[in-house]
Amino acid sequence: MTSAVTFMVSIQDDLREVEALMRSQADERYPDLKAAIDLLLNAGGKRIRPTLTILAGKMLKAQREPLLNLAAAIEMLHTATLVHDDLIDGSLLRRGMPTLNSRWSPGATVLTGDYLFARAANLASQTDSVPVMKLFSHTLSIIVGGELTQLFSTRCKVDRNNYYQRIFAKTASLFEMSAKSAALLCLAPDAVAEALRAYGYAVGMAFQIVDDILDYTGEQATLGKPIGSDLRQGIVTLPAIYFAEMHPEHDLTHYLVDGLCIDDQDEIERLIDSIRSSEAIERSHQEAIQFVETAIRNLNQFEPCPERLALEELAHHVVDRRF
Repeated sequence: MTSAVTFMVSIQDDLREVEALMRSQADERYPDLKAAIDLLLNAGGKRIRPTLTILAGKMLKAQREPLLNLAAAIEMLHTATLVHDDLIDGSLLRRGMPTLNSRWSPGATVLTGDYLFARAANLASQTDSVPVMKLFSHTLSIIVGGELTQLFSTRCKVDRNNYYQRIFAKTASLFEMSAKSAALLCLAPDAVAEALRAYGYAVGMAFQIVDDILDYTGEQATLGKPIGSDLRQGIVTLPAIYFAEMHPEHDLTHYLVDGLCIDDQDEIERLIDSIRSSEAIERSHQEAIQFVETAIRNLNQFEPCPERLALEELAHHVVDRRF
């Protein structure tokens, strides 16, 4: 196993059981739905969120069965959000695999996502923890609210505060839940829950910043969408924000500053190329690294153990990703 996934080595059996729990959520009365769930799970993904939950839970000596139900609930929730995201964005590929909406009608895709949300909530209820279920519900509200914000506000405009709010809602809130819910499950002291929440928040912020960098630096075949896809849709992410701040003299920067979307394809391609070749990419990466450093500092209150080391490695992996 490569160094990129060494933090998962000790929990491979747990992750296999999480996968089995997720697959078991399909209702045999609906074979097409079962096929859809299999398609989604076969698309892979690194399972970073359930890995985070399992490692945090094991560090706190959680009972195995409720911990695995919690980890499966979190990954099922994440999978449901991807189904709706791909439909909203019109993405036909994810990780090089066809998305559900590339094969099914919009109605069928939405209903599948809804079903996955319901089954994720059912898995969360299997933990028998009211605090966990409250956090699950709260996090789902944040995620949906973030999607609404991205759809209807601050398009095509440089706005750092809005950007951080959006990536918290879209990504970091679920990482935050992945970590904090393990502490709630174990009835850990408030200080422990807060340290894990802060760790999850910082890792999630770094994760989304790196995703936004890869939107500019990745390969179209791997991304499953055009390079600079967010900017093409009027979504201004951190690389574009840094570029506008550092290059006010660029003839296209004023569009972002004034909140004007660029309709001319030649101009949008030129702006994307300028961002790709600028120092804005490295500045964004350095900011992601700063979040990771903050995340690791929040682990300092825990005694050294294999799980704490694995959580540190997970944080470093987030900013080392290339796809």
